[in-house]
Amino acid sequence: QVQLVESGGGLVQAGGSLRLSCAASGRTFSSLAMGWFRQAPGKERELVGASWSGGRTMYTDSVKGRFTISRDNAKSTVYLQMNSLKPEDTAIYYCAAAYSGPLVNGYWGQGTQVTVSS
Repeated sequence: QVQLVESGGGLVQAGGSLRLSCAASGRTFSSLAMGWFRQAPGKERELVGASWSGGRTMYTDSVKGRFTISRDNAKSTVYLQMNSLKPEDTAIYYCAAAYSGPLVNGYWGQGTQVTVSS
């Protein structure tokens, strides 16, 4: 069992930055694939980016060059650094983790609200 707790959301003006954190507890963090999803009102949940144990990362096109995922295995924490934020980035951001298989089928955090004002 893996428990995930997100933090770091809030209200920021367009062009600003936020860093989200997701602390994991449970089994070996370094073996986990970690991802960030978001869901805006009236829209489907989408994968923002992910980080795998081998170091590979991926990002959805709309955040490439602006968002960065990093992980600190010693702290069992994954981060999402969000720069140059846009109003369309407003959403609830969720952290997800999985040892195998799709992230959507793994463990989820409770979510943290990110609101970007224009």
